[in-house]
Amino acid sequence: MFFYYLKLGAVNLKRNPIITALMVITLAVGVAAAMTTLTILRGMSGDPIPHKSDRLFYVQIDTGPVGRENPNGEPDAQMSYTDTMNLWRAAKAPRQTPLMGTSDTVSPERKDLQPFITTGLAVGADFFSMFDVPLLEGRFWSAEQDKAGSDVVVITRQMRDRLFGEGQSAVGKRLMLSQRELTIIGVLDTWSPLPKFYRLVGSNRYGSHEDYFLPIEYAVRVESGIEGQVSCTSRPDPGFQGFLQSDCTWLQYWVELAEAGDRQGFADYLVAYVNEQKKLDRLPRTVNNRLRDVNEWMVQQGVVDNDTVVATWLAFAFLAVCLVNTVGLLLAKFSARPGEIGVRRALGASRAEIFSQFLTEAGVVGLVGAALGILLTLAALAYVRQYARDIALLTEMDWLMLLTTVLISLVAALGAGLLPTWRACQVLPAAQLKSQ
Repeated sequence: MFFYYLKLGAVNLKRNPIITALMVITLAVGVAAAMTTLTILRGMSGDPIPHKSDRLFYVQIDTGPVGRENPNGEPDAQMSYTDTMNLWRAAKAPRQTPLMGTSDTVSPERKDLQPFITTGLAVGADFFSMFDVPLLEGRFWSAEQDKAGSDVVVITRQMRDRLFGEGQSAVGKRLMLSQRELTIIGVLDTWSPLPKFYRLVGSNRYGSHEDYFLPIEYAVRVESGIEGQVSCTSRPDPGFQGFLQSDCTWLQYWVELAEAGDRQGFADYLVAYVNEQKKLDRLPRTVNNRLRDVNEWMVQQGVVDNDTVVATWLAFAFLAVCLVNTVGLLLAKFSARPGEIGVRRALGASRAEIFSQFLTEAGVVGLVGAALGILLTLAALAYVRQYARDIALLTEMDWLMLLTTVLISLVAALGAGLLPTWRACQVLPAAQLKSQ
């Protein structure tokens, strides 16, 4: 019987076509507004690495002179070279990695390609396993190559295809970065977490990802260009070595602990480290460390801004207004059919059957509204991509969001159809037959 009601609902779409079109458009516009904002909010606020986000921690240590602390009481978002390397080499966590943005000029071997500037990351060998970076071919560098600062590089699939042709192997080939020759030892498979939770400071959180990865000891040895924020409270000594020995903050540091419960133990270690540095006349400020997991770090960095949250609530409020209008249109549509209802009741149809028929018809309106709503949502997201390029990668709808769109539209239509359907069930067959 359900499929009969479904077919009947599809046929009845042609009845009162103006009212039907208004219902579908009203519902579709409301759903599109809600799903456009919800898609962007989901991209901003979703847990980017849920199976270990409570074991990955971003480390901050307060540096700089006394009297120039941040007004909000927070330490600097990045750390100095001295502190970063001390913690990294001590290796008190099962895995840890420094992180530094770099920028270099690539000189392709292909004659049809001109040199171009691109960005990358200088990291430790643990970076790839910590953040579940997938490998397409080759391998990552070893801990020994890490310490030696070997002339090796891992590139992305996109960089490989650009330099050597789509599908061509790049392992063992040479890459010229700023006139320095490196050996390509690995190629990443597609990896584009959004937001870029591993590097929220000094980069576009929703933009394109880095093209290559270097051992950080190599980047320091060759004085690779820094891509990102550098904060100094005083002028460092001349030269790159003077910069390294200063308290300028420009590196980021992540650790992965074996269990989320190990957090306090590592926090205690950081306190002990700062106190040891104080004995060396460093870190004069009061101990003010931070150890935040992935989601806490995203909140602290304001990954989901209040404007997006407010816009999402307003969009769903607009959907509610559209549903109120849909209720009125369904009342007008169903109230025009008392004769049909009276005949069906007289032939033995129960109120429950009438209710099922008309509610199914409202569901058909919801399905048609969902189809139009998806098209409007895709159009709205395409508009956002065109005029808000900084969040363009957040505007892609996946299958989950498509199914959510259909579900919201269907639930909304069924909810809007409850009152009109109940009113339709109150028709008395005897009164209607007398009037015919």
